[in-house]
Amino acid sequence: MDWAGSVGASLTPFGGGSSVCGGVEPQADGIKHKAAVTLDLRNLCNVVEVDPVSRAALIEAGTYGPSLENQLKPHGVTLRHFPQSFEYSTLGGWIATRSGGHFASLYTHIDDFVESLRVVTPVGVVETRRLPGSGAGPSPDRMFIGSEGILGVISRAWMRLQPRPKYRAGASVRFPTFFDAARAVRAVAQAGLYPSNCRILDPQEAFNTGASDGSSAIMVLAFESGDHPLDAWFKRALECCADHRGTPEPVEAGDAHLEGAAGIWRNAFIRMPYAREFLTPVAIINDTFETAITWDRFESFHDQVKTATERAILQATGVKGEVTCRFTHVYPDGPAPYFSFHARGRHGGLLAQWKAIKDAASDALIAAGGTITHHHAVGRDHRPWYDRQRPQLFAAALRAAKRELDPRGMLNPGVLIDP
Repeated sequence: MDWAGSVGASLTPFGGGSSVCGGVEPQADGIKHKAAVTLDLRNLCNVVEVDPVSRAALIEAGTYGPSLENQLKPHGVTLRHFPQSFEYSTLGGWIATRSGGHFASLYTHIDDFVESLRVVTPVGVVETRRLPGSGAGPSPDRMFIGSEGILGVISRAWMRLQPRPKYRAGASVRFPTFFDAARAVRAVAQAGLYPSNCRILDPQEAFNTGASDGSSAIMVLAFESGDHPLDAWFKRALECCADHRGTPEPVEAGDAHLEGAAGIWRNAFIRMPYAREFLTPVAIINDTFETAITWDRFESFHDQVKTATERAILQATGVKGEVTCRFTHVYPDGPAPYFSFHARGRHGGLLAQWKAIKDAASDALIAAGGTITHHHAVGRDHRPWYDRQRPQLFAAALRAAKRELDPRGMLNPGVLIDP
């Protein structure tokens, strides 16, 4: 870090490189930064210590998801954080981007698991105190969680762990409409049942993944625990679904997360990131964007964003495209809708066509009151809309923090703020 600063280089921390929003592409403009250095953290790859009494572990930031879980498994614990990029991403990257894991409620964001951090900055090391909670001023951990490498390099963290699950219950539930399914999700979320999975797919998304014939929306519902049977929670969740015209698909409870519509969707979900390898060569534009909104605004928000994206596809390509929606995470006060779009593009113009669609969708998200990202981070792709979402006084405070911690402005320039 000292050397990069002395030669006028930018410095970008690099974990697994799985960012989908331009978060790790180094920049060198030849004026302020004469070169670009990428700091590869892959050799910081160990679980250093496990505290079984407090149920926490000290883990180095370059540890990839599978290695992290393999090192924790002999201790009977798990971090229980499984983003779609799990196999190719690292703990430090999850913390720096405020990653969201596969589990749909309660412990979803990496924020929930961070107990303390060690961060190396250009002017010194910040190491926070291990505590279960504190009311002593603004949280120093929260300052670095989601900072995307602009304030310092996360080198290791104490992380809260969970017992490995022993009990599971789940089902696939069919609904006549997507909004019926959404109302059932709200009932489950507000009942305080905290399922490990409570995703819904609109009829077209369910059809595309093979989970349905396209005539119904699908809920993938699952519970798990390392401590107690889940019959009462599962039964009450199905009652909430029935109140909103939901019909469960009969599957053996222990295998519900692997069988039926839930299992079909799960397998499709794992394969989704690889679809571009097949679609781009045949000029199919395929991308996703995710957001969050409160329940009172969800239905109108959904229609506004979907309509704006469909219109943008038609304008950019001249051909009608497809926009689908699912929920990835749910909260008592609102869902995290996740949109996918497919469009028939033109070789030689795919990038420009994609950008026109993505920009229109992002404009619609912000105009309708949502967030530009729920768990994909800001990077460089989302900067224009993050600038509109972020309060201006907070931006000034963030710039002041960067000046203090990174006086040369060398760390990951162009992300979150400009020095």
